[in-house]
Formats: sequence, C-alpha cells, structure tokens
Amino acid sequence: MSVSLTLTYITTKVPNFAQGALVTAGMYTGFALFSINKINPYESLPVSFLVGGLIAIGIYLLVLRPLSKRGAPIISLMIATLAVDIIFVGIFGIYSDYLYQVKEVYDAKLFYALTGADFTLFGVNGVAYAAPTALALTTVILYLVLTRTRFGLAMRATVENSNLAKVIGINTEVVYVTSWFIAGGVAAIAGVFYSFWLGGEPDIGSILLISMFAGSILGGLKSIYGAVFGGLVVGGSEIIVTTLGAQYVGSWVTAYEPGIPLLVMVVTLLVLPGGITSLDWRRLFSRGRQ
Repeated sequence: MSVSLTLTYITTKVPNFAQGALVTAGMYTGFALFSINKINPYESLPVSFLVGGLIAIGIYLLVLRPLSKRGAPIISLMIATLAVDIIFVGIFGIYSDYLYQVKEVYDAKLFYALTGADFTLFGVNGVAYAAPTALALTTVILYLVLTRTRFGLAMRATVENSNLAKVIGINTEVVYVTSWFIAGGVAAIAGVFYSFWLGGEPDIGSILLISMFAGSILGGLKSIYGAVFGGLVVGGSEIIVTTLGAQYVGSWVTAYEPGIPLLVMVVTLLVLPGGITSLDWRRLFSRGRQ
C-alpha cells in the first residue's frame, strides 16, 4: 500500500488521500468474486489489479488533471482526493448493500478474513508466503522498469522536470496515466492480501490510510524502495508492539494499535523529515569506522 502511495506522489507531487479507495476496491473485488462466483482471490488478482488501475486512472483524469490545469494549489488537490475517498466509501457501502440484498451475501457489510479461501503450508496461512513474495516481485519489476526500459527513463525524467521532459519529446500524460494505473493495481492487490488476514468493510481503506502514509513518510515519500522499508517497519511495529504489549501488559494494549503508525509519522517528521532515504549512509558508516 505504501509503495502505491509513493508512486502516485512522485508523479503528481500530491498526497493521495483517495489511496484507501484503491485498496478497498481490491478487497471487494476479490471478496465478491469469491462469494458469488467461487473464484479464489489468488486467481482473481489480475482482475483486482485491473479494477484498481482503472479507478486510479479515473481519479487522475477526472479530478487531479483538470484541477492541476486550472492552477489549483496542492492543498486544493489534497482536499479533492479526500473528497474522492469519502465518495468511494459511499459507493462501497451501496455495493455492499447490493451484495447483501440482491446476491444474498450476508457478510458483505463487514466480511471476516477470507481464511477459508487461503491455503496452508507447514501449518501457516498461505498469505504469509504470498504477500512477501508479491512485494519482492513488485519491487524487482519496478526496479527493472525504472532502470532498464525507455518508459522508466521517461518516467524519471518526468518526475525530475516535467517541462523539460515535454521539450525533449516525452509524452508526460502517458507517463502519469501509466504510473497511476500501476499504482492503483498494486494497491488493489495489497487489498486482496489484507482481506486474507483481517477482512474488510466499506471504509477500511480510510482506516488504513494513516498506516500507508506512515510507511511512505518513513521511507522518504519520494523513494519506492524506501516505501518498501517503511511499510515493513510500520506493519511490523503494529504487530510486534501490540503482541508483546498484550503478552506482558494486558490485552487492553491492542486498542492502541492504530496509534503506532501515527507515532511513527510524528517521530519521523520531527527527527528525520526527509525519511530514512535522506540519510547519508556512507558518512554514517565512515563515522562508525572511525
């Protein structure tokens, strides 16, 4: 989720508060296909990717691009994406009502984790293997695309200086649309994996938004690879801190799990505003040797 958020930010320089809608779209796509058509969520990943990608393109073309062309400031663009997220919460609520009343899917409004659709390996749920594998593949593919293809070169040029990129003949609109499509697809796939673990509801994406931003900010907000690290740290912190806290202090600690990403964001912005990728690791290592 953090990788997807970072990808949308580095292209348009706008924090996308509608990111939660892309994640929820993936969740409900996988859930609906499994509940109605008995298609395993793993098999429906390509469909979820396509749905998330098309929604992301719609957000960019119908909301962000028109406002940007009118010279709207970044604050206005941020508020616009927040409005889009609120609209999609309503849309998912209507869709869950449809599944409940028409398709007789009685747990559509608050569905539990899709563990029944998951496989097990050595007594561990398959998502524990599939999600990290998907993350690794996504990171490798993005690295190869960004460093070994003409599109990657065009994207990096557009990110650095879009006006100069236009002068040298790069179609920046194609770059933006493609980037948002990829980001939306990645977010939707993350949503499918999340539904294997904890289930979902119409506003689950909005609830997870703080965690997404915490991961991206910790990673530097401008680095896809930093977002991978940031997402792992934030997600791991939520699990480790609450598990150990419940074990040694009491189960009441789990109620404060949502505050962990917020704490990570605050500390990062105060201590390291540029994120972990802003550190000069060579200088740190040289000082350590001295």
